[in-house]
Amino acid sequence: MRHASRLVYVLAALAALAPFAIDTYLPAFHWMAQSLNTTPLAIQQSLTFYLLPYAAMTLCHGAISDAIGRITTIKWGLAIFVLASIGCVFAPNVQTLWLFRAIQGMSGGAGNTVARAMVRDLFQGAQAQRVMATVQMLFGIAPAIAPILGGLLLGLHWQAIFIFLAIYASVALWAAVRYLPETMPIEKRVPFSVKQIVDTYANMLAHRSFLILIACIGLNFAAFFIYVLASPVFLIEHLHLTNQQFGYLFIPTVTGMMLGSWISKYTAGKLSASTTLRWAFVWMLTIATLNVLIQWLNDGEPVAWLSILPIALFNIGMAAAMPVLSIAALDCYPKVRGTAASAQAFMQMLCSSICSALIVPFVWHSTCLLAVTMLVTSMLSCILLLWGHHKQPLIAGGSSQ
Repeated sequence: MRHASRLVYVLAALAALAPFAIDTYLPAFHWMAQSLNTTPLAIQQSLTFYLLPYAAMTLCHGAISDAIGRITTIKWGLAIFVLASIGCVFAPNVQTLWLFRAIQGMSGGAGNTVARAMVRDLFQGAQAQRVMATVQMLFGIAPAIAPILGGLLLGLHWQAIFIFLAIYASVALWAAVRYLPETMPIEKRVPFSVKQIVDTYANMLAHRSFLILIACIGLNFAAFFIYVLASPVFLIEHLHLTNQQFGYLFIPTVTGMMLGSWISKYTAGKLSASTTLRWAFVWMLTIATLNVLIQWLNDGEPVAWLSILPIALFNIGMAAAMPVLSIAALDCYPKVRGTAASAQAFMQMLCSSICSALIVPFVWHSTCLLAVTMLVTSMLSCILLLWGHHKQPLIAGGSSQ
């Protein structure tokens, strides 16, 4: 039992690197802009420079791990991430920061992608859903801790934030090498080739159920993530909080995420996966609609707790649905779970990248528009899931995982 728990903690630590890399430096935007002689918007775009390469490389991390092994992929990915973090520390201007953030994005997804595949490598059935939910629950702590820690490190210097990321990645790398087993033995490895990757993804693009499942994961996450990306404006300009009060958003919303993960873990084997999904989506749509109503009535003078509470409640449904959708997607390709995990992570980050580059800058000036974006995104996910399930059941037999 202790050994299994240790595996879960290490997998969660690997998965949590991505939110730490995104959220820890959010409180430092204005200070970084002053230090690098640029604008807060240019610093915000460093998120896009991180997310786009992250999304693109997740298409390769899983395939690489299917070819050379899970642990070797983690070694290379996290080692490069450490060097890129050090590069961010010494960036003399915003363009250099963009470059090293891009390298962070290219390498940082290795841990998250491989961790997803390893959960399904190591665990089966309802236990896999429970472990995935546990990893997600522990992973969910990171977005709450990261901006608070970033605010504290900002007391030293914004560069301390990237020093912390380098140290975190180094410790996660050591723990992975020390405690995780290699779950892709040599005899099961798939030779790595560009043609093989292209053929595999071409097959996945033709797999309607798989595409719908990973798209729903991406859209559900993006519905919440718009508030993470918009947090410097949402919290400081709209809610009139300080850089040290980012926890006012992240602690409640991550608490909601952890509660949803616990619900998914507790109901695994007790409720059918289709029942869990049904209630999760009803909950998300109800809360997102309520959020629009609240922000419409208070758009002129938004109340901090009333603006944050719906986001936290929404995350309960989002996190309850995610392990079920994730396991179902990975089960579409049991022989190349690494590649399937890559496609899943890519879709999640693609939705987040689109939000960062094309949506958030146009809606973050209004709390009402942010709420409408959350509702529209979650509605798209629900419609897509219903349409796909009408064509073909997405969860085999509707049974519990």
